[in-house]
Amino acid sequence: MPDEPTQPTQPTQPTQRGQLNDQDRDEPHDDSMGSRINWLRAAVLGANDGIVSTAGVVVGVAGATSDKAAIMIAGLAALVAGAISMAAGEYVSVSTQRDSERSLLQLERHELREDPDGELEELTQLYEAKGISRPLAEDVARELTAHDALAAHAEVELGIDPDELTNPWHAAWASMAAFTTGAVLPMVTITFAPAELRTWVTVVSVVLALALTGWLGARLGHSPRLRPVVRTVTGGLLAMGVTYLIGALVGTTLG
Repeated sequence: MPDEPTQPTQPTQPTQRGQLNDQDRDEPHDDSMGSRINWLRAAVLGANDGIVSTAGVVVGVAGATSDKAAIMIAGLAALVAGAISMAAGEYVSVSTQRDSERSLLQLERHELREDPDGELEELTQLYEAKGISRPLAEDVARELTAHDALAAHAEVELGIDPDELTNPWHAAWASMAAFTTGAVLPMVTITFAPAELRTWVTVVSVVLALALTGWLGARLGHSPRLRPVVRTVTGGLLAMGVTYLIGALVGTTLG
């Protein structure tokens, strides 16, 4: 009895080198995209600070007094002081980082000028440590050094892009704007909400805003959404609860 012919199996399509799947295509691999994501994450955190700190102040004052003018003045003072503090802190921090990066770049320029062969060998070894074969590492190091020696060495050795140093003024204004944007929400809600519902309306609006900032921060960081949202909302509720109790106690004592 003759053997039944076997059905030919469909050949497995080989995965072509360099071919991207949908997930890889969606992931940002550009350095400028990573920089923009970092800025967005910083903006979300700044807005979160503005929401929590200003809400804590206005809810605390509302616990002590029902005087609308006093609440507005306290909230405005918290907004202005917080925004300036955020801007100043960010300016100092980024300026310090920029000064350090400039010093490292200056040192790298000196080393390239005084010992170019030694620097070329160092760059070659760094590429070897990344898994590149010695001949290819030598070719890559030589080509990149010929194109832009400082950029080639600074990016691999120091993790610094000489053309992408952060501007401290940009960072300061961005932090101030983010904080102010977040601080406006509790100011508006506690100012325009009915007197008998003022505190509760503010708390609810702040919780929703904090949930949004927590979700955005998690999404930008490619992390699970629920836990950051819970942490952010819990922190805001704790801040408002403590300040409200202190305000109520002080208001009762002084009243």
